[in-house]
Amino acid sequence: MAAAPDSLLYLGLDFSTQQLKVVAIDENLSVVYQNSVQFDSKLPEFRTQGGVHIHADRLTVTSPVLMWVKALDELLDEMKRTGFDLSRVRALSGSGQQHGSVFWKTGASQTLKQLNPDQTLNQLLQDSFAVKDSPVWMDSSSRQQCQDLEAAVGGALRLAEITGSRAYERFTGSQISKLRQIRVQDFLDTERISLVSSFAASLFLGGYAAIDSSDGSGMNLLDIGTRNWSEICLEATAPHLDRLLGAPVPSTSVLGPVSSYFVHRYGFSEGCRVVAFTGDNPASLAGMRLHQGDIAVSLGTSDTVFLWIQQPRPALEGHVFCNPVDQEAYMALLCFKNGSLTRERVRNQSAGGSWELFSAALRDTPLGNNGNIGFYFDTMEITPSAVGVHRFDSNNSEVSSLSPEVEVRALVEGQFLSRRLHAERLGYSIIPGTRVLATGGASSNKEILQVLSDVFNAPVYTIDLSNSACLGSAYRALHGLVAESGVSFFDSVKKAPEPQLMATPHPTAKQVYDQMLTRFAQLEERVLQKTSSHQISCG
Repeated sequence: MAAAPDSLLYLGLDFSTQQLKVVAIDENLSVVYQNSVQFDSKLPEFRTQGGVHIHADRLTVTSPVLMWVKALDELLDEMKRTGFDLSRVRALSGSGQQHGSVFWKTGASQTLKQLNPDQTLNQLLQDSFAVKDSPVWMDSSSRQQCQDLEAAVGGALRLAEITGSRAYERFTGSQISKLRQIRVQDFLDTERISLVSSFAASLFLGGYAAIDSSDGSGMNLLDIGTRNWSEICLEATAPHLDRLLGAPVPSTSVLGPVSSYFVHRYGFSEGCRVVAFTGDNPASLAGMRLHQGDIAVSLGTSDTVFLWIQQPRPALEGHVFCNPVDQEAYMALLCFKNGSLTRERVRNQSAGGSWELFSAALRDTPLGNNGNIGFYFDTMEITPSAVGVHRFDSNNSEVSSLSPEVEVRALVEGQFLSRRLHAERLGYSIIPGTRVLATGGASSNKEILQVLSDVFNAPVYTIDLSNSACLGSAYRALHGLVAESGVSFFDSVKKAPEPQLMATPHPTAKQVYDQMLTRFAQLEERVLQKTSSHQISCG
């Protein structure tokens, strides 16, 4: 769809794991342009697979910083070549894969200020990084540093209370600590540490961009209560770390005008503003336009749950981030590894490989499944940390099998009871007006969505989320210009298309599932004890 020739545009970029994407929207929030640069195919000289390098130890996973830089060159060159009028862009923002870190080399700030528009960013920034390959979210090589950080602050739960998460190997704090310990000179050569998001914003600003509080809360370094760096976490990670990180800013902040490099090379307007970039998960929350009390459930290979919450209760599982569109609120994120692949296995075994028969089984079995409950962890689950298939009858006795129809409902109810239980433990509660926003492959199955609606006792809507982080970044660019004058995010994006209502809860759903959730929590504890004792005996 083309924008009116004189309408102002807002740009959203997403530096994801496998590609760089861009979306442009007009003042009516209509998408008028989309494009992407796939790293593996478009930039083969970097020799990535899925956008990353997996090292020999299989634990270390990195991406070349200059690949991201060159991808931006390619993307903007393509936009200019095809006649996209960048002078109409009033503001831009973006997102980056969470937890990735960029280590700028001493002198890089001067280079950023003096970029020559006759050359590409890739040419100009060749020597600007102390670390050529950035650790990314798939990296799991910093276990010792995680243990050290938790010990320094008084344990895993205390760290979660401060930063929103217990120590995770992919999080930036432990990655910084590891670099300081094993690559001493590279750390000494570092002038500034960015997240992927703030690194990308720095390119557009022509100077170091501040880390926003929402992406910053995925580092194990930010105090989510004060939205400032935690002194105890900084001291446990590296000396004078606050100088290398700079001060965090609210996610709605306008960081400044676009650099003159982009004005002269690509025709951006001098008045184009750069709004703080954030992480891809927070940007997706903006793209989904999640409201207070809403919950988003992505039903994919893994199931992911996003929550808008006011009063978080950080725990040993899941993550709490500062909310990217409301400075007083928070967002929570839970990931469940056993999603669609487990649903497909049960479909194959109990419904003859047919989604129609699978759906019929859900229609033909009662809410609450006559008290039968199942836990289906084909692979070691993240939330909770358990494995195996565990079935219980209405007397809480473990059984070895269930009839095919009961098995199908036990699986789907069990998955959604788990999503609700762990969401409530992070601070979620069902309030009047609560909506469940469903996306991902399984959101096309109405019977699955009906169970989701019943378990959460809330209406379920579907949304098209093919580019949620990108779209959320464009929305945030538009909102950033009016946020300081008190305009809410939702007022600024009210013209966006509404999600579609797909299911409403059965009248008896609340009574059935409130009781069932209490049993489910008790049985999950039994499953956890069984799993851990089995691991000890097998150790």
